[in-house]
Amino acid sequence: MSSSKQIDLKDLVPIMKEQLDQGKTVSFVPSGKSMKPMLDDGKDMIILKKPKNKLRIHDVALYYRAEDSKYVVHRVVGFEKNGSYIMRGDNNIMKEHNIPMSDVIGVVTAYYHKGKMREVDHPLYRIYCDFWFYTCPIRAVWRRIKPRR
Repeated sequence: MSSSKQIDLKDLVPIMKEQLDQGKTVSFVPSGKSMKPMLDDGKDMIILKKPKNKLRIHDVALYYRAEDSKYVVHRVVGFEKNGSYIMRGDNNIMKEHNIPMSDVIGVVTAYYHKGKMREVDHPLYRIYCDFWFYTCPIRAVWRRIKPRR
């Protein structure tokens, strides 16, 4: 008989940071629906590395969100004048502003979706990123006008 215990991400972050600082990668299964359809809640796994440089548009990062003391996996969608990031989940409409680099834990290099590994430097992944980035305004309008069930 096998039992598994779910561990809160905040308890794992110190270990993850230590491993990332040593140049290793870490992986975990994130929960939540903000990165759908890229990641299914509690089913898909992401692989992180420590960013060597400033994050780029479309990078997906694990970061600490100070306003509610949570760790979040979202995508870079812009930059503030002060150099901080603007982030948004693929399934979200609202942006999060002023995420400093110091709050970034790691950047996604690959992920498993429905059991298949996908690397973020693959050309099809870049097309996916562009599609979700540029269709956000359309999705925002659609959410306002579609009938509620």
